[in-house]
Amino acid sequence: MRFRGVALGCGNFGGVGSVPEFFGQGISHDEAFAIMDRAWASGIRWFDTGDAYGGGRSESWIGEWCRDRNASPTITTKVFHSTTGTPGDTGLAPDRIRRQVESSLERLRIDRIDLYLAHEPDPATPITETIAAFEVLRSEGLIATWGLSNYDRAGVAEAVLHGQPALIQNSFSLLDRADADDIVPFCAEHGIAYVPFGPLSGGWLTGKYRRGEPYPEGSRMTLRPGPYEQLVDDRVYDGLDKLREEADARGVDLPTLAFAWVLARVDGAVCGPNRAEQLDPILAARELELSPDDVDRIGGFFDEP
Repeated sequence: MRFRGVALGCGNFGGVGSVPEFFGQGISHDEAFAIMDRAWASGIRWFDTGDAYGGGRSESWIGEWCRDRNASPTITTKVFHSTTGTPGDTGLAPDRIRRQVESSLERLRIDRIDLYLAHEPDPATPITETIAAFEVLRSEGLIATWGLSNYDRAGVAEAVLHGQPALIQNSFSLLDRADADDIVPFCAEHGIAYVPFGPLSGGWLTGKYRRGEPYPEGSRMTLRPGPYEQLVDDRVYDGLDKLREEADARGVDLPTLAFAWVLARVDGAVCGPNRAEQLDPILAARELELSPDDVDRIGGFFDEP
């Protein structure tokens, strides 16, 4: 099974990612259904979730939607974080993976998960044990294949010594290119798909954050700013100004151009709209072709002077 193209990110369905403090918040049930309806109607056939997103609500709502719509998208889900917020209920130990995958299958109302990801490294469990557990699940037909998320180059290389991950899902965007020179080429060399999350950097590449202006109410910079605080910098704002000028010259929205840049660099990307209409610029990005020279020049908008 090959994984390419745009996946619908469902991380904020019923919460804000895997953060227990936000379980029950985030995107509402009805809006989640509207987003999935819009994605499906637009030809997106790959949904990306995680067992702890929204404390399990994301998986449950996807399962409910699939039953109601008689639809069978390709499903990615993940394991590591707690679905209850219970301290210590995390990790990739084989017995925990077994419990979590069975719960995910029940919430998703499916018999097999297409792609099962380790959501982040577990320092308490050797990667050999985690991979062995994944391979057992695959032999039993509970998952089709497996991969890794939030792993560095050393972690991916170690995994390759003991198995064959199908996909790596790390953060990658115009504002986060740490993987560009090591993990991305390593994946290409070893036949591993690289399909990142965060192609719009938590909304920074949509143009919603403006120099000297307050952050929009309900945005990630008001709810969960930690991962993005380093972006509050004149260099970033200057780059956004240049990106906006480029988008205007091409007659496209700023997020369309930023997303198209990622699609031109790697195998695909996970998009995470908060409303159905936010899918429109992502869908337009699939039609926007950028040359290698375009990619280099646009990337240069955010380079250090």
